[in-house]
Amino acid sequence: MKIKLDYRYVLLLAIPVAFLAETFHWGDVVQFVAAAVGIIPLAGFIGEATEELTVHTGPKIGGMLNATLGNAAELIITIVAIKEGILDLVIASITGSILGNLLLVMGVSILFGGIKNGRQKFSQAQATTNATTLILAVVALMIPAIFGLSIDAHHHEDLQPFSLVVAVVMIIIYGLGIYYSFTSDEDSPLTRPSAHDTHKTAWSLQKAIAVLTIATLAIVFMSEALVASVEHVVTQLGWSEFFVGIIIVPLVGNAAEHLVALQVALKDQMTLSMEIALGSSLQIALFVAPVLVIVAALMGQELSFKFNMFELVALSSAGIVGVYVFKDGESNWLEGAQLLALYLILGVAFFYI
Repeated sequence: MKIKLDYRYVLLLAIPVAFLAETFHWGDVVQFVAAAVGIIPLAGFIGEATEELTVHTGPKIGGMLNATLGNAAELIITIVAIKEGILDLVIASITGSILGNLLLVMGVSILFGGIKNGRQKFSQAQATTNATTLILAVVALMIPAIFGLSIDAHHHEDLQPFSLVVAVVMIIIYGLGIYYSFTSDEDSPLTRPSAHDTHKTAWSLQKAIAVLTIATLAIVFMSEALVASVEHVVTQLGWSEFFVGIIIVPLVGNAAEHLVALQVALKDQMTLSMEIALGSSLQIALFVAPVLVIVAALMGQELSFKFNMFELVALSSAGIVGVYVFKDGESNWLEGAQLLALYLILGVAFFYI
């Protein structure tokens, strides 16, 4: 069998480096970088295995698989961080994922897609519906934080029960969205599209399940190596756990998917590119974030939707800018550059927080 040599097979070499760095004490920075790089191809294999399963199971089940496993890598990283008590990283990763998809992924896709193809058109109605759903989800995430800022600091312990209620409600909405996709001919914005709608399976069902299982387990081990080195790395590099969570974790966990969004944009499939980015943001807001709050409570950790004021401003700004980009049903490279500029400005600000 001929093996396709793509970037993932090269990056897999980082996995043994991460284990060796931990075993032979090569330094926390080496361990952190190697673990982060090793997660990227593993996330790609999870995505490919999910695509192969989609072909075997059909579009309805496939949509549910995409919706459930789309952010598996980031979910695993943050659950490991919860176990280790690094909660600043966890809550920051929620903000970072939403901002990364809306500003970075869409910015890169629109910029390079526009440079190659000129002005690109996409489904305005579908993009607007997805953007509206995203704004509603982001507002739901923000309400506990705004509530927390409005009450006396001595009552901060009341915020976790409130966050748990919000988390349960959001998961119910997420489940209803999945159910809607099964019972309706219309696409739900919560069941993310396949990047290979005309893709014919190259793997057997058994191989797809095996790859998915092995890649998931490998990400668990890589996440433990990554999180174990975070505290020392932030000290050595002068970063904060907040910066690692809001910039590094989303980039590592979603790198493979970001590349797919860019690739389809270059092929002038901007509707699909936008749905991949928006779908990922919706999964983070309606599924991953609530799950993290519930898991933390089960682990005895006090995690809530306690975003700081700057995160609230960043989330609301990204939502507003995104809606204005989507509303006319077309994009050009300048809009992509503007989204990237906003992400860069926010990234610099987050570095100094």
